[in-house]
Amino acid sequence: MVEVTKINGQKILVNPDLMETAEETPDTVISLTTGKKIIVKESRQEVKNLVKSYRKEIFAD
Repeated sequence: MVEVTKINGQKILVNPDLMETAEETPDTVISLTTGKKIIVKESRQEVKNLVKSYRKEIFAD
């Protein structure tokens, strides 16, 4: 799971396997395969880096 911050300041954990897209419009919107969309404070690049770090951690074990 990766931790992101919703626009209201609430921190949430998101399963990166469910992420379909992340786009800046200018807010960053993460679209999930479930059809749900989450607006977060992190930039698209930050979300990408979080997912990359998560995957490295998972496959390192």
